[in-house]
Amino acid sequence: MYTKTLTAVALCVASTFASAQTAMTKAEHDAAKDRIELNYKNAKKACDAMRDNAKDVCEEEAEGKEKVEKAELEHRYKPTASTARKVDEAKAEAAYEIAEEKCEDQKGDAEKVCKADAKAAHERAMNAAKAKS
Repeated sequence: MYTKTLTAVALCVASTFASAQTAMTKAEHDAAKDRIELNYKNAKKACDAMRDNAKDVCEEEAEGKEKVEKAELEHRYKPTASTARKVDEAKAEAAYEIAEEKCEDQKGDAEKVCKADAKAAHERAMNAAKAKS
């Protein structure tokens, strides 16, 4: 049993290493970018059925997902410390924009506290992304 588990882990590691070493062609990159943009348009279209702040949150989630996926795609296409940092920054920005939009469902002091918390979380995430590089 132990040998099978060890073998399976070794195969997974080898597979991950091999896939990380394979370069993405320009055509693959362009096709993936087109898929991301199509997924974004479909997600944004799904938001049309919603109203008020729920629609705004949905649209922020769609935009955030697109930005993160594009940053991840660029990192797979050109894996550098800079593109890795941009992935982390895109995730932090998307999370912040979504959180801030969700705060608008609240009123008064609760909304202010919610936005302050979102901003603090954003700053921590951005600092962590910068610290990696």
